[in-house]
Amino acid sequence: MTSPGRTERLVLPGVLTAGQAAETVRGIASVQRDDGAIPWFRGHHLDPWDHVEAAMALDAAGEYARGEAAYRWLADHQLPDGSWYAAYADGDATRPTDRAKETNFCAYVAVGVWHHYLSTGDDAFADRMWPVVSRAVRFVLALQQPGGQVGWKRTTDGTPVADALLTGSSSIHHALRCALALADHREEPQPDWEMAAGWLGHAVGNHPERFLDKDRYSMDWYYPVLGGAVRGAAAKQRIEDGWDRFVVPGFGVRCVVPNPWVTGGESAELALALWAAGESDRALDILCWMRHLRADNGMYWTGYVFEDDAVWPREQTAWTAGSVLLAVAALGGDPATTAVFGAEDLPAGLSPDCC
Repeated sequence: MTSPGRTERLVLPGVLTAGQAAETVRGIASVQRDDGAIPWFRGHHLDPWDHVEAAMALDAAGEYARGEAAYRWLADHQLPDGSWYAAYADGDATRPTDRAKETNFCAYVAVGVWHHYLSTGDDAFADRMWPVVSRAVRFVLALQQPGGQVGWKRTTDGTPVADALLTGSSSIHHALRCALALADHREEPQPDWEMAAGWLGHAVGNHPERFLDKDRYSMDWYYPVLGGAVRGAAAKQRIEDGWDRFVVPGFGVRCVVPNPWVTGGESAELALALWAAGESDRALDILCWMRHLRADNGMYWTGYVFEDDAVWPREQTAWTAGSVLLAVAALGGDPATTAVFGAEDLPAGLSPDCC
């Protein structure tokens, strides 16, 4: 059972008490399988990105053994080319339900591993996971395009998809910086990764034309900020430019315009991006609005259709709860979470010589 004392770092007035945070952590833990896998919820699929998001939330709550078990699952089931499949039935590695291999899904292990290391200081863990991170990065960078953006995925037959997603590439940029931090910690320089990270960050921050047009989705609005490619005055301007389009005061953040649907994951991630951009007051507002998505068991509903006053879909995902806890941890000053998402001390990569 999670001790309330271990979740004091997740207390945020108006959002979570220590007891409520402990309840949410227990909810995520109840989804985790004995082998460490964290599906969306029991009976649903696991994808590697959301698995890592939930694991980071467990670490932010001090549940280090559970966090380590989640990364052990990834290490045990990494494919020979360094990837993971896009989905596994209920986290069962013997039952992949989507054999495509998405680059941002595979890259995110680096963010989680660095967060776990910063949370625990466990050098043995970092040593064990270094080959996993290295293989995942090599898989991802094999799909980097000449303009710096990273192709979306390999299809089920292994065909590379060169089209790039802005949200996915923003997440990959963050992951590369965390991988470089791990490499620096191990004193194993990776100049190719530095070049790849710099070129990718430049593409995300300056060349929207290199990505598929998905600007109806709120993630394409805030992810360049959340992933660290856009910060400072440019981040504040980007937030302002999309605020009225995506934010529904009192409810949260639309997943996609013009649909009257706010989602918990996007709302919590925007709060984390706002915090990273120096907009903590706005971040707190978003998290306070999200209280209407909190279920009686401490988990969070995926979304809410505000025109119909209806929760939809009727599911409570581990990654939605995890994203809330990570946003609260950042605002509360948890050292590992602020270091990973604040990104001030993460290696930036090498700036490209041309545009």
